[in-house]
Amino acid sequence: MRAIHHIAVICSDYARSRAFYAEILGLAVIREVWRDERQSWKCDLDAGNAQIELFSFPAPPPRPTRPEACGLRHLSFTVDDLDAEVARLEAAGVACEDIRIDPHTGRRFTFFADPDGLPLELYEA
Repeated sequence: MRAIHHIAVICSDYARSRAFYAEILGLAVIREVWRDERQSWKCDLDAGNAQIELFSFPAPPPRPTRPEACGLRHLSFTVDDLDAEVARLEAAGVACEDIRIDPHTGRRFTFFADPDGLPLELYEA
C-alpha cells in the first residue's frame, strides 16, 4: 500500500453536506454524478493527497455514537495555522472544541463535526 486514495462519507442531506465540505471546508469538487440506479449523488472532493467521496443514499441509518462507535473514529485534516482555521470555521457557524495538545507529538489539534455529526479534526503541522 502506498497511500490513502479516498474516504467515503454517507450523508443524510446531500446539499447541506456538499456545501459544508466544498464551501465551508474549501475542498475542491473533482466530479459530481447522479447515479440513477442507486438514486444517489456521488461527489469526489480533493483533500490533498486523498479524496473524500460524498454519497447520498435514501434513508441511511444514523451514526450510533460519537466518537467511539466501532469503525472510523474520525477524519483528520492537516492545517498550517490552527487558530486561523478555527476562526474561519467558527465565523461560518461551525462549533469547534477547545484546542488541545497531543502529548506525544506536542502538536495542537481540535475537533468539530460535519452536518451529520461525523467527528472531524484539524491537526496543526
